[in-house]
Amino acid sequence: MLGLYLSAFVTFFVVIDPVGCAPIFAGLTRGGGPEYRRAMAIRSTAVAAAVLLLFAFIGTPLLKTLGISLDAFRAAGGIMLFLIALEMVFEKRTEKREHRVEEVNKRAAELHVEAQDVSVFPMAIPMIAGPGSIATVMLTASRSHGTAFWVVLGALLSVLVAMLAALLAAGPIMRVLGDKIEAMITRILGVLLAALAAQFVIDGVKASFS
Repeated sequence: MLGLYLSAFVTFFVVIDPVGCAPIFAGLTRGGGPEYRRAMAIRSTAVAAAVLLLFAFIGTPLLKTLGISLDAFRAAGGIMLFLIALEMVFEKRTEKREHRVEEVNKRAAELHVEAQDVSVFPMAIPMIAGPGSIATVMLTASRSHGTAFWVVLGALLSVLVAMLAALLAAGPIMRVLGDKIEAMITRILGVLLAALAAQFVIDGVKASFS
């Protein structure tokens, strides 16, 4: 079970990406006070957790209702994760997130809003609980049954706790890491995610033709 927990934890950590979300959160909440940043961090994580847990529990029944096999979803999810991995390796994901930050800040400036609520959008959805995260949760949960399912949920909750800690410490983390180290970490995680995504596709294809 420890191996399953570690495997699920690494997968969720790479896809949800607490390290990558921290600087985005710092940018979105720039200018707000400590209480505002704390409230946004807690609310963002709580909303994202609710969304991901919902899909963990209803993902398999939802696929059956739509007539989609788990093997097909596994292959499709692997392809989606591989595209995310490519964006991480070539820093396209960071550029998209930064562009989203600029749009939100520009909108707030136009509306003369000093402390906009960014907890639900864009932090919880789609930055934390985005398509890739939802697909990964559904995919991992569908492969686990009984005790293994709860081990996977434990790994997911552990990553969400790490996300909350990263958001609460976003300012200090950015000062310590700097842009270059953050980019290096993102690329390493992208390579790991690409390998995991390839394995998902291989498993799905093999199971479909066996």
